[in-house]
This record gives sequence, structure tokens and C-alpha cells, in this order.
Amino acid sequence: MGLRAAPFRILGIDPGSRATGYGVIDKNGHSLTFVACGVIRATPRASLPARLREIYDGVSEVIVTHQPAKAAVENVFVSVNAMSALKLGHARGVILLALIQQGLEVREYSPRLIKQTVAGYGQAAKAQVQHMVRAMLSLSATPSQDAADALAVALCFASHWRPAGGMQP
Repeated sequence: MGLRAAPFRILGIDPGSRATGYGVIDKNGHSLTFVACGVIRATPRASLPARLREIYDGVSEVIVTHQPAKAAVENVFVSVNAMSALKLGHARGVILLALIQQGLEVREYSPRLIKQTVAGYGQAAKAQVQHMVRAMLSLSATPSQDAADALAVALCFASHWRPAGGMQP
């Protein structure tokens, strides 16, 4: 009989400079269980540095509250608006810093792979991702778009993660 990986908690992050979604799930073998999800909202009229501090503090609070062992963050996609892409890059930077400062194993996934993993199609609409996340985690209500996207990131990690040494999860 083969060795099984120990159960662990995954934090998924959908980064944004104004709204950052988070989703937390537990993985035990092939079983996935919903723990929590939500959105960290930065003060809309605050300066970029102040919003980045709010995002950092919010992600740090989620980590302390839910104690994940591993984390995944959506990669930046190429945007038409260079300033928006730059702000998103700053947000991802403080998110990654918060994760690694807590010693989490961190992976990054493209939006296309996340959608393909959850919805079976790399260009799935946000509503389709929300629907599939709700179905996959047997949720009683549909999470907000940002929270659903973050849960999809966590589900992508759960689907693609392999433990060191080749043990099957």
C-alpha cells in the first residue's frame, strides 16, 4: 500500500489593487472541503501605498486566522492599461511577501490554467467559474466573483500539486 500525503490547508488569492479575493480549502487525499472565502477591500480613494498596506494587512490576517500550509496566487495577465497592470503587479508583490513571510509554500498559476482546471475551458466566463466552484465545493450559495476566483486558484493548486518524493496525494 502506497504512502498518502498528509491533509493540508490551501489559501488561494485573486489579487487586485482595490479588491483581493481569498479562498481557503482543505485537501485530504482527493477530498476537498470549503473552509472560508471573502474579499479584502482597500479604501477606494486612498493612495496606492496605503491600499497596498491594507492588502498586506488583510492577507496577513487571513493567514493568521486560517493557518494555511500552502498558497497559490493568480499570475498577472497582460492588460491594455499599463497603469492598471503596474498597480496589479504591486498588489501581487505585497501579497507574495505576506505569504512567504509566513513560511507558506507558494505557487503561481495563469488565469487560463485556473479556468481550465475548474471549468474545463481556459476562456470560461466569470459566471461559469462561479458556478463550477460552487458545484465542486458543494456550497449552498454562490460566492462573489473575487472570492470564487480565489477559490478557483486554491482548487487549481489542489489539482496540480504533487508532494515531494512522488507520493500520491
